[in-house]
Parts: sequence; structure tokens; C-alpha cells
Amino acid sequence: MAVLIGINPVREALRAGSPLDRIVIAKGAGGQRLQEIVDLARQKGIAVRFEPREALNRLTNEGAHQGVVAIGAAKPYHDLDEVPADSKLVVLLDGVEDPHNLGAIIRTAHAAGASAIVIPERRAVGLTETVAKASAGAVEYLPIVRVANIRQALEKLKAQGFWIYGLDERGESAYDAIEYSQPTAFVLGGEGKGLHEHTKKDCDFLINIPMAGAVSSLNVSVAAGVVLFHFRHVADAQGVSSRHSYRDSL
Repeated sequence: MAVLIGINPVREALRAGSPLDRIVIAKGAGGQRLQEIVDLARQKGIAVRFEPREALNRLTNEGAHQGVVAIGAAKPYHDLDEVPADSKLVVLLDGVEDPHNLGAIIRTAHAAGASAIVIPERRAVGLTETVAKASAGAVEYLPIVRVANIRQALEKLKAQGFWIYGLDERGESAYDAIEYSQPTAFVLGGEGKGLHEHTKKDCDFLINIPMAGAVSSLNVSVAAGVVLFHFRHVADAQGVSSRHSYRDSL
């Protein structure tokens, strides 16, 4: 994980368009030069986090960070507009924070034929080296789109004709008892929290994975594997219909 410290190195990295995961600024730090960094980061869609100075000291091994640290991304992020127009499957993650889970989902989604993974810039893990390693190389082939707002991304996908399926333990239909429509977008929630309520409202369908044991849900990366490969099996075996008239009637 590349770490840049100090005002000038971070500012120049932003100006040069270097792939950055996030900017960390010490709480209480201020001034015109730091504000310039904040403005540049936000213009480029890079997350800015304000954390105690002790956190920056740990990141830099007590280096002279001047109140600002930039964490490099393992790979550049993509824009939602870069997702191919003929895409049939996109996966959105509503707040996955564990890098091993994100890496595993990237690996699974690529194997299942997804065109992109969409993640939010806040309250979620980014493209760290741990994520890249956990993806077993899949991050080199699958575009990772980072957006400011998952709901806005869903609305944009809907406008492009995607049908949205949210995975939720209280979903009204089992994942293997529903007829899917293409193009398809699956939305999975974060560890322990699941889908946010406002995200659920933007889904066309909420689906669940029936559980036989006492545990009510699966790890998000395991759940992704179950749902994505079932979808691929059904799509390959039967083809997937389009139901534009259904949405038009909503």
C-alpha cells in the first residue's frame, strides 16, 4: 500500500491524477493548502477522511506528515459511464468494509461474468493491496467503479434498463425461485448491517437465501457466490427475458 505524506507530495499526486484510495487529514488541521487538497480530492471523487492525528502518526510511522496522508489505490477506479453498454450483469456493494470480502467478491463476480463492481467512496473499503491479493488477480480484469452515492448509481443503471435485485435476509422471494431479467444488477449489503433501508427502496426485487440452520445469514462473499452462480446457471441454461412492461406499469 503506497502512502504519501506531506502537503506538497499529496497535492502533486492529486494534480497528476495518481490512483488514490483516500486522503486522510488530521482533525483540527487547517489552512489554505490543506483546503486546496480537500477541494482537489473531492473534484476527483477521492474520499477524504478526518481522523485523529495519532492515526496519521501510525500510518506514517511518526513521519512528518504535516496533517495529511494519501493512501494509494492498488488500481485506478473506473467511472460508471465506462461500463459497456451491452453489459448483462453488474454487482453493487452497499458498504462492504472487509478487504478480504471485497477481494473474494471481485474474484467471484469476474468468474460469474460480471462487467463491473460498483462500490461507494464512503464507509466502505477501497482498492487496497489486500483487496487485490484476495481477488487472486481478478482485479486486473474486472473494472471497479467508485461512486459518491449508491442510490444515484442504481437510478442511473435503471435508466439504462437494468433490473435491480437486492439480497436481504428478509427479502420476499428466495433467490432460486424468481425469474430474472437482463440486464441485471445485484446489490449486496455490508458485513453485519446488510442493505441500507434507502437502498432497499431502490431495488425492483428483494431476494433472500433460505437458511436451514440457526444462523440467519451468510458471509457476504459466500452469499455473492451462491447468488451469482445460480444466476449464471439459469441465464446460460434458459436465457433471461426482459420485462419492460412490468417496470413501465409501476
